[in-house]
Amino acid sequence: MTASFATVRDGDPCPCGSGVRFDGCCAPALRGTPAPTAEALMRSRYTAFVLGDAAYLAATWHPGTRPETLDLESDLRWTGLEVIDRESGLAGDKRGTVEFRAHWRQARESGVLHERSRFVFQSARWWYLDGVVG
Repeated sequence: MTASFATVRDGDPCPCGSGVRFDGCCAPALRGTPAPTAEALMRSRYTAFVLGDAAYLAATWHPGTRPETLDLESDLRWTGLEVIDRESGLAGDKRGTVEFRAHWRQARESGVLHERSRFVFQSARWWYLDGVVG
């Protein structure tokens, strides 16, 4: 049996855990509307991992730090997101930092990715710059 990525409909709860419907949360960013804050970009990138949207992940990764290729594992399930802290990253800011925990499951294993991500506002949009895993 081949694993596949999750499917989310507009009326479903957004995978990012905001408590808002997908069509009112991450869907606009995934469909081309720039995320208004660094946190919104981080949440939409988490949702892109859930959905297996490598094109969106590449398109929102700063060209100066983006890897040449991005391979997503279809059997890896992202099961929850907790935003722990945020610094700046609002309208008018040039930089922002978001600390989060992303829970995952793969086969019989499960774990948590704890990252402090850096974002930069350039060319009228937020970009994921890099992150420190801790």
